Amino acid sequence: MKATGIVRKVDELGRIVLPIELRRTLDIVERDSLEIYVDGQNIVLKKYEPTCIFCGDARDIASYLGKNVCSRCIRNLKKM
Repeated sequence: MKATGIVRKVDELGRIVLPIELRRTLDIVERDSLEIYVDGQNIVLKKYEPTCIFCGDARDIASYLGKNVCSRCIRNLKKM
């Protein structure tokens, strides 16, 4: 993990501000979803990318009944 040298305090509501430099570098814009998880003693923030519920691919995703499915899996399902 690369250290950025940026330190932020958590406010009384548990919020932090992601510096604009990080948001620009990681292409995070207002209203983007972030995935939050724990890795050992680290809290990890990752830009959320929906993936296919069948194969895990993140390309050509469509939502069907609230589930994410890629175009390849949709084609395979149609063959059944």
